Formats: sequence, structure tokens, C-alpha cells
Amino acid sequence: MAMAHLRIPSLSECVQLMEQYGMLANIRHHSLVVARLAEQLLTGLCAFVPERPQPDRNLVIAGALLHDIAKTPCLNSTCDHARVGADICRQHGFPEIAAIVEEHVILRHYEPDQYTKGHFTAREIVYYADKRVRHNVVVNLDERLEYILDRYSKDNPDRQQLIQANFSKCLALEQYLFQWLPFDPEDLGTF
Repeated sequence: MAMAHLRIPSLSECVQLMEQYGMLANIRHHSLVVARLAEQLLTGLCAFVPERPQPDRNLVIAGALLHDIAKTPCLNSTCDHARVGADICRQHGFPEIAAIVEEHVILRHYEPDQYTKGHFTAREIVYYADKRVRHNVVVNLDERLEYILDRYSKDNPDRQQLIQANFSKCLALEQYLFQWLPFDPEDLGTF
């Protein structure tokens, strides 16, 4: 859904922000793979239901490229990289990108009624694409969940429960998404 008032960073602006915030090479590579998957999802949605308005392609790609903009500065601290990343995007005048970055870890605006109609925002596309990429490798959701539980739950049952609840939304989102795509989840990233 392209809107004239969107302020979307160009690819060179995305790279400039990655450099400005010291994005490590491995995080940059992860972000590039997420952007490729997000673009593949959007292309599939546009091809399968061409009459249905879809999010702006540049918004999806820029959101995917910048979703981890604060990951490097937050690595050795307890800061919330999604929230800090959203703040960074707002400071640079990209509020629409900030909304994507803010929800790439936990999708707060979860709208199954819209998904059943084939309506997905850039937030959902980037959120899902990010969940399918471990480091720079496309994996299924079970593998990604296992990695996230191992890395981030810190053997804390409450954290494990929150992570699993978030992933149950992601599993459901996958079901909704692939009803509107001309390929299967296991095909993502293969073309």
C-alpha cells in the first residue's frame, strides 16, 4: 500500500545507518538474508493475489535491512534492541521503519482477521522473515525456536514461556501467509 507520505530510506541510506551504528558484518549479513526473504514473500503475495494491495516494496526491504540496527550497540548490555532500534529510526525521520523495527522480535499488532483476507503489513512480513533466518541461514521455525530458546531463555521458565507464546503467533502467521503464496514454507529462500 504505497502512500505518498512515507519516508523510506534508500539502500545507500540503510548502508550508511548500518555503518553509523557499527553493525557487525555477521548481523549485516543476517539482515541482507532477511531482506531477501521479505522481498520473496512480498513478490509471492503480489503474484498470487495481484488485485490485493500489498505493502510498499521499498518499505519492506528497508525495514528488513534495518530491523537489527541496534543489535550491535545492545550486544553487551541489557537494552532492548528492538525498542532502541525503533528510537534510532525515529531520530533519523523514518517512523514507518521504526514501527517495523519495534515489532520484529514480538509482533504486538497481531491481526488474524486481516490475515484470513490476505492482508499483511510490512511489520508481519519482516517479523516472519526474521524468524526464518538463524545467523545467515534460512531455517524452519522449529530450528529457529530451538536456537532462540537456547540463546535467550537463560533457563528461565518465564522467558521460555514468553518466547514460546511469541513463536505460536509466528507459526499461526506462517499458516495464514502461505495460504496466499504460490510456494510452500520450505521453498522460502530457494529461489
